[in-house]
Amino acid sequence: MHRLRLLNTPLFRFSGGLLAALLLTACSGPEADNATPPRPAIVVHPEAAGSQLAVYPGEVRARHEPALAFRVAGAVTRRLVEVGDRVKQGQPLAELDAQDLQLQSDAARAQLEAAQTDNRNASSELARYRTLLERKLIGESQFDAVKARYDSSVAQLERARAQWQVAENQAAYAVLRAPGDGVITHRSIDAGQVVSAGQTVFSMAADGEREVRIDLPEHEVSRFAVGQPVTIELWSQPGNPVHGQVRELAPAAESGLRTFEARVSFPATGANDGPQLGQSARVYARTTPSDEHHRPTQRLPMSAITADGAEAYVWRMDPENFTLHKVAVTIARYGHETAEVISSLSPDDWILSAGTQLVQEGQRVRPVDRQNRPIETDKALAQRL
Repeated sequence: MHRLRLLNTPLFRFSGGLLAALLLTACSGPEADNATPPRPAIVVHPEAAGSQLAVYPGEVRARHEPALAFRVAGAVTRRLVEVGDRVKQGQPLAELDAQDLQLQSDAARAQLEAAQTDNRNASSELARYRTLLERKLIGESQFDAVKARYDSSVAQLERARAQWQVAENQAAYAVLRAPGDGVITHRSIDAGQVVSAGQTVFSMAADGEREVRIDLPEHEVSRFAVGQPVTIELWSQPGNPVHGQVRELAPAAESGLRTFEARVSFPATGANDGPQLGQSARVYARTTPSDEHHRPTQRLPMSAITADGAEAYVWRMDPENFTLHKVAVTIARYGHETAEVISSLSPDDWILSAGTQLVQEGQRVRPVDRQNRPIETDKALAQRL
């Protein structure tokens, strides 16, 4: 009877309610924390950027491609070759009207003959005056004057001879000749056209070495160097690669395309065994990015990189408890969709690749791929999610 009265007292009822509340809180605390599932997070692995196999389309070109031009001005009277014609060294390619040049040569020849006559007369006079001087019939001053006239005639003769030689050369320049064996690849004149001295009228691909011309994007040109080994494969000969090397890199980008021209040389081959001009080719280059410290770089999506002031960082997921933590990185190079970074990241690390501004230090996430499929970094741990 007394025990029933004690259970009905207000104090007992308050203590019992408090104890029940504490027991309920203790039992439901962890489950309440797990009641809110972690947010999904797209994660990726860093890609090693230290060595890549890049492919560039190109065209087979001649090692030497001289632009041919007349050394004198004039009207074209004959064009002797067409595009695609094979030519030999010294072969005439085109001719100018040489009438005026021949007249200049004739005038120079006449001046030369006059100078020769004057020199002969001055030589005879000098011989007579030398004899008179020996006989003491004239003074030294008279002989010196005659000798001066003779010396002047010699100089005039040399000058006239040089002018005649120049005029002869000018007349010969009216015929444009091939500087070596090769193929005509371009022409820009026709009969009757007036050209100036130095104006390009033909382009020729000289026989001999061949190479491939490729264009490098401006963000990739720093990965190449003269002498770098590459592999070349002709479209007409798939599966038959040959070794080559970068021979030349343009120092400036082309104004329209913003690309840098590079020349890749072929190994020495016979005149008929090598690749043909104009053939398409692919150049495979294993490129190595180089930063100022020559340290290896890793490639990450641009969306994975964020910044806190001037410091760049990424979010790395801890595979033990699926929490995010900041990792500082140094940007080595920006690309169109990715960036190359220098960091302490390893290839097995999981890096948040989207929504970097919406997370915080220590936040727990659920890793997924870009198709929102769960990523099982560890099957035992994945079951805990």
